[in-house]
Amino acid sequence: MSAFTDRMRAIRSAPTGKKVAALFDYDGTLIEGFSAAAIMRARLRSLEFGFGELADFLLIGLRGVVSEQDYAEVLDATRPTFAGKTYAELIEFGEHLFKYETAAKLRPQMWQILRAHREMGHTIVIASSATRFQIEPIAREIEADFALATDVEVVDGVVTGNIRGRPLWGPGKAAAVRTLAREHGIDLAASFAYSDGNEDIPYLESVGNPAAVSPRRILRAEAETRGWPIIDLKNPTYNRLGMLARTGAFYSSFLASAAVGVTTGLVRRDPSALVEALPTGTDVGLSLAGIHVQVLEGGEYLTSARPCVFLFNHQSKLDLPVMINLVRSEATGVAKKEVQRVPVVGPILQQAGLVFIDRADPGRAIEQLAPAVRALRDDGMSLVVAPEGTRSPTPRVGRFKKGPFHIAMQAGVPIVPVVLRNTGELMWRGAQLIRPGTVEVMVLPPVDTSDWSPEEIGDRADEVRQMYVSALADWPLDFFADDDARPPAEVPEERQL
Repeated sequence: MSAFTDRMRAIRSAPTGKKVAALFDYDGTLIEGFSAAAIMRARLRSLEFGFGELADFLLIGLRGVVSEQDYAEVLDATRPTFAGKTYAELIEFGEHLFKYETAAKLRPQMWQILRAHREMGHTIVIASSATRFQIEPIAREIEADFALATDVEVVDGVVTGNIRGRPLWGPGKAAAVRTLAREHGIDLAASFAYSDGNEDIPYLESVGNPAAVSPRRILRAEAETRGWPIIDLKNPTYNRLGMLARTGAFYSSFLASAAVGVTTGLVRRDPSALVEALPTGTDVGLSLAGIHVQVLEGGEYLTSARPCVFLFNHQSKLDLPVMINLVRSEATGVAKKEVQRVPVVGPILQQAGLVFIDRADPGRAIEQLAPAVRALRDDGMSLVVAPEGTRSPTPRVGRFKKGPFHIAMQAGVPIVPVVLRNTGELMWRGAQLIRPGTVEVMVLPPVDTSDWSPEEIGDRADEVRQMYVSALADWPLDFFADDDARPPAEVPEERQL
């Protein structure tokens, strides 16, 4: 049994409710590496990084940070990053870096721990020595109840670069946690905390359930002495040339099957030939890319409730080929209008009968959805839709749009929720290359829509979304390992497809 699965069992057996907190350090804990590195890279690219600033950071790096005074010098060295900019500019800067750089470094195992705490109703807290601009995006993504950070002074909307209050480094973070607990009635003895840093020993010992996550040397020794759980995690690395070859093989197979389908359709004068050809090419492409699709539960619902509306949580470009692999035939989909303009792929999907929606024109929503309703009601086709509407940069399940639920209700067909896990880890939102690994799937029981009314569609959408949140939080522990985004060679043979 791994330290990760031990921890998940401890969370699931803990008391429920807001009196129990789950406190997460950010750099080195929720993400691999440090968010400040993305800031420095951005400053270097923009030529804002002066030689004096660079020299200060090199000196600090050589000397190390072992005290609050040392960390105060680090913050002083970062003053040029913030001083003179508006608060709004820095928040926007932090969100851009998170979306396009830092989110890719999130540890999938820690995200699952977060989900488990959220499902238990615990108070979720980010506690970081980083500035608020660095942690605000992740705090929003994990729906944190509180974000404890090092704050900077703002005067008339402009950041001065001065630090406001005590930096949340070492004892400062522990003090902030105790203050938060007093003010909000949190039982620290029943609470959980996670960190990788040596300086966070006072913070970890302030709770009853600390855990060291891939800890540095001093924290590791302290955790071993005190019997604290040590959860060693590392995002896997891959050979980029191998990934390039596998990704190229996937697209080649997909496009080849599309070409066969289009040609066959022209010869037979049957547009459905493309839909029939795509699953085979997709299967071969996924195999060549090293992607295995594993249905853990509910495989029978992929065929038993048709025609239906298949919903899936959207994290990656991999989602569509995985859904083609699962749904197979007699189905079409709904996509945003922008996809129609994607070279090669757009025309293929249009030929396959996808319905494209202009999200900028919500006033025509019912009119735009009419072809999808006809495909379900008159043609017996099932529909594949991502209710979030767009990919999330993290595994968070976004808010569900009402359109798919209106379609199912109007067509009088059930909804079949398909829950995907790991597509985002194997092909991150901004990535172009596919990593080998296993996509795990749960297909939930069909949801009857026969007694729905238009007035309650919003509530129905929230109910179905919660099914996804609960399924992902309660994912069977047997299917996790400490190195979660593992390549397929490490997956037991009986679990491979």
